[in-house]
Amino acid sequence: MIEIIPAIDLIDGKCVRLTKGNYAQKKVYNEDPLEVAKMFENVGIKRLHVVDLDGAKAQHIVNHKALEKIAGKTKLVVDFGGGLKTSDDLRIAFECGAQMVTGGSIAVKNEAGFLSWIAKYGGDKIILGADVNNEKIAVTGWQESTDLDLFPFIKKYADKGITQVICTDISKDGMLEGPNVDLYKKMLEAFPGLHLIASGGVSKLADIEKLAENGLRSVIVGKAIYEHRISMAELKTVAVGSGS
Repeated sequence: MIEIIPAIDLIDGKCVRLTKGNYAQKKVYNEDPLEVAKMFENVGIKRLHVVDLDGAKAQHIVNHKALEKIAGKTKLVVDFGGGLKTSDDLRIAFECGAQMVTGGSIAVKNEAGFLSWIAKYGGDKIILGADVNNEKIAVTGWQESTDLDLFPFIKKYADKGITQVICTDISKDGMLEGPNVDLYKKMLEAFPGLHLIASGGVSKLADIEKLAENGLRSVIVGKAIYEHRISMAELKTVAVGSGS
């Protein structure tokens, strides 16, 4: 069964969700991210995807205190991203309890820096963030488009030791209209050895099941949980069944 990785997106230390990465379309779901993290832990979830949206905009880590609370007061494996640009950002994230970090913008804008992270921490600690619109990479909290094509971008870093990739289809994110299954199938065919983590568009349990049927090992789920399209009871069934 597929691994469910709930997302906690942070603005001002609060649990929020955006639509298609638009900061103007922010909805606060809970003032206390730790409370949300504990709810996930209580239904058997093992891993969290925590995104520092303030950090993504500011280009440096911002919400490290929230990360520290979640990592320090739960047993969840936390992968953390958003605004990590320097070795100091990385140090703070790991010191605050992140067990993995996701680098997206840095992989585009500072290839040498990102490669140094992989060399120092290894592919099991550094996740490549590949966020796309029409298979073109977007960066800086999705505020900037690039002309970089998805597949060569992933291949470059897979060749350098990356083993996990989080791919968010921005056009699907927060829309609750279903994930881009065809894109993920193409990616799995191109990179069968990678641990591909799907993100964006999940609206119901059937979407997760479809991803699993097509070979996905992990999926990040956010808005569907917060909008009660997927209940905590359903989450518990899937989390326990996945052995994740």
